[in-house]
Amino acid sequence: MTVKQLSLPELVDGCARLGICNVGLWREPVREHGLEATAKLVRDAGLTVTTLCRGGFFTAIDPAERAEALADNRRAIDEAAALGTDTLVLVSGGLPAGSKDLHGARERIADALAELGPYAERHGVRLAIEPLHPMYASDRCVVSTLAQALDLAERFPAQQVGVTVDTYHIWWDDTAPAQIARAGAGGRIHTFQLADWTTPLPQGVLTGRGQIGDGSIDMREWQEHVEAAGYTGAIEVELFNDVLWARDGQEVLAETARRFMEHTR
Repeated sequence: MTVKQLSLPELVDGCARLGICNVGLWREPVREHGLEATAKLVRDAGLTVTTLCRGGFFTAIDPAERAEALADNRRAIDEAAALGTDTLVLVSGGLPAGSKDLHGARERIADALAELGPYAERHGVRLAIEPLHPMYASDRCVVSTLAQALDLAERFPAQQVGVTVDTYHIWWDDTAPAQIARAGAGGRIHTFQLADWTTPLPQGVLTGRGQIGDGSIDMREWQEHVEAAGYTGAIEVELFNDVLWARDGQEVLAETARRFMEHTR
């Protein structure tokens, strides 16, 4: 998503030139290129798919909508398995139209995880609940903190459900380091993502994720937290940014790789 202006073949070529051997994929470009074709493309290039994004959106009240959400998440699990990744990132969903019931929405997430967790495990895939910054609670994700994410995840085996640690969404929370330690102790840090916080936020706020080094977040500090908690997996960079998307994609990819090296250990 960081360089969504690139086609998947262009992305793979750019990664090869830069020596990048891991890539996190989103379902939309995979669908556009074709699932089997994408799996072959990354496999032939020697790339490891770290995660697939995204599943989730579990909070609907209407039974037909809930059934379709579960069916779509089963498809996402199948896609993750086909791509060779063991992690599907979940954005859990916001409040349904007209609802103010945060507790009820979170319980419907738990209900969905109870159905999907065993299915994911059978396919060798883990579900990673991503808490999003509270500004997204109404329309995108009622899970706003790592504590809330872990309260849900810990109802299920760690090999089924864990969490995503994303600097953009948790950097403001002074309880997050303790929650990272809690997640690590339970083997529930399934992926770690970087993006910086820059202001002012754009209209709509969704595309405000800043390039590493441009904002307020100390990436090394958060890397130290996850590594102290026992995380040894890949570190992803996930940027939604209209300014970056308007630039040459290969240039942005190279810049992101440089920034990663400069701002991590």
